[in-house]
Amino acid sequence: MRHVIVPEDLSAAEIEAIFAVSRDLQEKFAAGRRDALLPGRVLALVFEKPSLRTRVSFEAAMTHLGGSSLFLGEDSGFASSRESIADFGRVLGGYVDAIVCRSKSHDTIRRLAEVAGVPVINGLSDLAHPCQALADVYTLRQEIGRIQGLSLAFVGDGNNVARSLAVVCGLLGMRFVLAAPEGYQFDTGFRKHLAAILPDAEIEETTDAAAAVTGAAAVYTDVWASMGQERERAERQRAFAAYQVNEALMARCPDAVFMHCLPARRGEEVTDGVIDGPRSIVLAQAAARMHLQKGLLAWLLGHAE
Repeated sequence: MRHVIVPEDLSAAEIEAIFAVSRDLQEKFAAGRRDALLPGRVLALVFEKPSLRTRVSFEAAMTHLGGSSLFLGEDSGFASSRESIADFGRVLGGYVDAIVCRSKSHDTIRRLAEVAGVPVINGLSDLAHPCQALADVYTLRQEIGRIQGLSLAFVGDGNNVARSLAVVCGLLGMRFVLAAPEGYQFDTGFRKHLAAILPDAEIEETTDAAAAVTGAAAVYTDVWASMGQERERAERQRAFAAYQVNEALMARCPDAVFMHCLPARRGEEVTDGVIDGPRSIVLAQAAARMHLQKGLLAWLLGHAE
């Protein structure tokens, strides 16, 4: 049984296989065809945090594949004092074929995967957002034709999305550069982890946003204060004031596309002119979530052709 808790749970070859299934299903979807690869299968979505794209894209994906989904919010008792994660996971795993979990704590998802007895997919945790990163790189491959040897510049906090993108880029041969102020870059433990699992990858960090985007094929940003960091918002606004992705910064990489995982705080990490501009592919990214996750579900549950 396979889980996708962090992107490094997958090898480069496995990611390429998922991309191939996703591309095939996306092309069929565009032609009006929805292959029911998972008839009768049930997907549980267990979410501690709000969601639009992750929830709806997974629910739509499972419906297109001929299965069904169940959304379980806080009223389900997950990660509460009502019952243990072990009891919750063992019971839920007896009802469904796979679980997508969005949790405040990455350890909670790991503990769920240990006991559920069915594949568990991380739908976002404080540590990682593998589905987002996989869909982002899948989108880039579609938009610009290739990714190997190109550069993705992430301007902003070294958060869960940045960490997952660094790993996926490293696995697939794309250079990754994080531009963030000191204190908001990758922590020492994650740097050591990257060095251990991707010793030959081009993964860099800098405090210079202009240098980071120079020559980039894609410029990516995210909110400066993620869910759970609302109390730090004012402090982070001050720290990241020089890291806004605006027209002047994008002028330094005239061939780059702009990416954002959404939701965005317009006027903070990005200007309207950039996110709504002709080089923005944020809507393509959002759409790709469903197609990538269809491929992932088909691959995980053993029906990829």
